[in-house]
Amino acid sequence: MTDQHILTAAAWPYANGPRHIGHVAGIGVPPDVFSRYQRMAGNKVLMVSGTDEHGTPIQVQADQEGVSARELADRNALVIAKDIQALGVSFDLFTRTTTQNHYAIAQEIFLGLRKNGYIFPQTQLGAVSPSTGRTLPDRYIEGTCPICGYPQARGDQCDNCGNQLDPVDLIDPVSRINGETPRFVEIEQMMLDLPAFGEVLATWLRKQDHWRPNVQRFSLNLLDDLKPRSYTRDLEWGIPVPLDGWRDRPDKSIYVWFDAVVGYLSASIQWAQLRGEPEAWRAWWQSDDARAYYFMGKDNIVFHAEIWPAMLMGYSGVGAKGGTPGSLGALNRPYEVVSSEFLTMEGRKFSSSRNVVIYVGDMLSRYDADALRYYLAVAGPETQDTDFTWSEFVRRNNDELVAGWGNLVNRTISMTAKNLGAVPDPGALTDADHALLATSRAAFGTVGDLLARSRQKAAIGEAMGVVGAANKYLSDMEPWKLKNSDPERMASVLHVALQVVDDAKTLLTPFLPSSSSRVHAMLRGEGRWAAMPDLVELDEPTAVGSPTYSVLTGDYDTGARWESVPIEVGRQLAPPTPVFTKLDPAIVAEELERLAPGD
Repeated sequence: MTDQHILTAAAWPYANGPRHIGHVAGIGVPPDVFSRYQRMAGNKVLMVSGTDEHGTPIQVQADQEGVSARELADRNALVIAKDIQALGVSFDLFTRTTTQNHYAIAQEIFLGLRKNGYIFPQTQLGAVSPSTGRTLPDRYIEGTCPICGYPQARGDQCDNCGNQLDPVDLIDPVSRINGETPRFVEIEQMMLDLPAFGEVLATWLRKQDHWRPNVQRFSLNLLDDLKPRSYTRDLEWGIPVPLDGWRDRPDKSIYVWFDAVVGYLSASIQWAQLRGEPEAWRAWWQSDDARAYYFMGKDNIVFHAEIWPAMLMGYSGVGAKGGTPGSLGALNRPYEVVSSEFLTMEGRKFSSSRNVVIYVGDMLSRYDADALRYYLAVAGPETQDTDFTWSEFVRRNNDELVAGWGNLVNRTISMTAKNLGAVPDPGALTDADHALLATSRAAFGTVGDLLARSRQKAAIGEAMGVVGAANKYLSDMEPWKLKNSDPERMASVLHVALQVVDDAKTLLTPFLPSSSSRVHAMLRGEGRWAAMPDLVELDEPTAVGSPTYSVLTGDYDTGARWESVPIEVGRQLAPPTPVFTKLDPAIVAEELERLAPGD
């Protein structure tokens, strides 16, 4: 279906430091590949995200550096935005959770849930540091999971079995900040009544058979142990709780997880405001034909497949307690939760503190963005945990991008430019010619269907299959031998090869936007091909006092369409420049030297 409203919601990267390639393997490249394809297919895409800037980790990091939480968030938000821009991720709006708009929308969702009876006060045991008296957030407490026995479970969730936890349930809990045993005291919080959504969540989740099976099964299993979740936290750095007796308290804030998921909605509203069309966001959030796709790592499934849908239901007046929609109106639930698994590095878990890490900005300072995008597309953690190795990065770059796709582009265009100077008339075509052209045309349906279902690894495999078929065709036809003996046949072969190069450029555009634009220019295509995001400074203060801030946005309507377009006969061609850079195998040892030694 074309001309459909597609919301692409990428999980918000946390702003306590620069992001590494494991993060963009789930929340950077996959949603961008999906969005670029959907735009080319003729759909109306709104792709949003931003930096997640509240919470204790940022406060702790700021204290360690001797700066304010706001200063740390300002600095890291800009670093992350620039890295995402360099990676070519085509956000319609990549913003921040410290904007005045986000504060207002986050508080509106809270009040709408409260009005409908889905938020209630409750006294619970909270963890406090004995040495500082400061409340410890759930994520900063670790211990043994009481359900599966995993020794490094967090106070809010066990990453091994996926169950929600409370810090007091952990066996032998300790503070991750200083290793001390927390003291548990009674604290009043506002709670989200998750059990009130048990029935509607179950009915809704059972209908989501288009989800990845592991995500749907995991989400349904979560319903077996629904408990109220604390919507507020004893936290200095966060969005104020909009209730009398709470809003002016410096020690109470909306819990950062609830704050962040509202960002998808608040970013959509801010995008519409920046366009001067303040109601435009509604087409993606309230239309019956709109579909919302949420991209994240598997550790975020709980909030995106259970808690965020419950919040949307409760605000819209759907749940055991009924209710009426808030002032924004009834809001659409996710159409699909697209969860990636984890990426490890040289057999080890990413760890900034242990220097087992490749930061995005550092990577892109030395290597082409499309080389990283390609690796993450063909070898990333789409449905299972995968391992990044430098040797495999170099091999795929050299063997598949340089010797495969780059070689096809180079030899086809250079032979044509040298011998004919322009795209030739095809003349009479043989069965072999027709067969390759049919393969290339058919790939648009195959690859497009896979991309629409977020089967990106299979999709790029099919696209590169067209490249392989075209390289074999050239080797079999040997047009370089035909210049004198059969120039008409040489012209036909080169016309067919150029057509397939143009098709392959289109098929690979969602994955490799920068290099596809270069190929478009080498083929003398008209206009822009794959547009890139712009970093724009907004002359307005944030909610926390920053006088200005920057966002990513862009105009991605380039006219590029998901179809085979006949290449124009007579178009002048010049000798091409290499599309990709071959990497010296010696860089493997150099890059491994940068890492901390293994355990």
